[in-house]
Amino acid sequence: MSLQFLQIIYFLVAFVFTVIVGKITIPILKKCKIGQNEREDGPRSHLRKQGTPTMGGIIMIISIVALSTVTSLVWLRTGEMDNIKDLVPVCLAAIGFGIVGFVDDFKKLVLKNTEGLNPKLKMLGLLIIATIFTIYLSNVAKIGTDILIPFTDYKITMPTLVYIPFTILVMLSATNAVNLTDGIDGLAATVLTIITLSLTVISIKCEEAGIATFSTIVAGSCAGFLIYNVYKAKVFMGDTGSLLLGGVISSIAIYIKNPLLLVIIAIVPILETLSVIMQVISFRFTGKRMFRMAPLHHHFELSGWRENKVVVVFGFITLIFCILGVLSI
Repeated sequence: MSLQFLQIIYFLVAFVFTVIVGKITIPILKKCKIGQNEREDGPRSHLRKQGTPTMGGIIMIISIVALSTVTSLVWLRTGEMDNIKDLVPVCLAAIGFGIVGFVDDFKKLVLKNTEGLNPKLKMLGLLIIATIFTIYLSNVAKIGTDILIPFTDYKITMPTLVYIPFTILVMLSATNAVNLTDGIDGLAATVLTIITLSLTVISIKCEEAGIATFSTIVAGSCAGFLIYNVYKAKVFMGDTGSLLLGGVISSIAIYIKNPLLLVIIAIVPILETLSVIMQVISFRFTGKRMFRMAPLHHHFELSGWRENKVVVVFGFITLIFCILGVLSI
């Protein structure tokens, strides 16, 4: 059975399994009254979402952990140890980021601490996980410190002392960018489904079967979660989901030596981040806002776009750039 056909099976299994997990989990979140707290300075239309179950990233975590574990056990029986060695560290790094998000959500939504996890402690947790992952890659897995340049045959070999902080920066930036993208129904899940599917194709081209399988499992989980997250959303992923997915795409890109690829395939999260930075700089130095509201998706909402239109347009942009990303390899 070809690797490509196996990925289709993995995707479908992950999709169906996530839908089932969501069917079980969402009523529990409702029963526990783990609902969304909308910011008062956000779009007025979002106030109706108050109380919608959130922390739904748990659904994806359960699916990813369960399916990655079963897959690893199958590989263990068939002697495919290299695939296990590839999948496990990437999965653990992503889940680690998700756990930090879970703690933040838990404090806000269950313990009713509106500020959630202290920002410094949150960043420290993400920093520790990113540091452990990058040190593991360079000193234990010994995959090398070379980074491929998209659209070329060139690669840059970094000194370890440069490689480690660079990859840590990539991981922290990716998690923050995905977190900012998660602002309207279905947006982050749609964009990340497309990005992880493109990473599957790229991993296959790079002959990284273990990474391709993990990416496919995540893509299927995102698509399954999207069933409940499209407008009008029955559940939100919260920081649990957004930090998890940021960890997924950054750890995969780093593992296959293509972190610069994120500049292409993650164009929407990057634009969302840049819009916030530009808004802050503009207001600080001129007293005027460059956008009606940041992140960028809120600007389009306040310009009269419906949420569905924002998701479709941003998803289409992501698809185009992901195709470019695949062609760059």
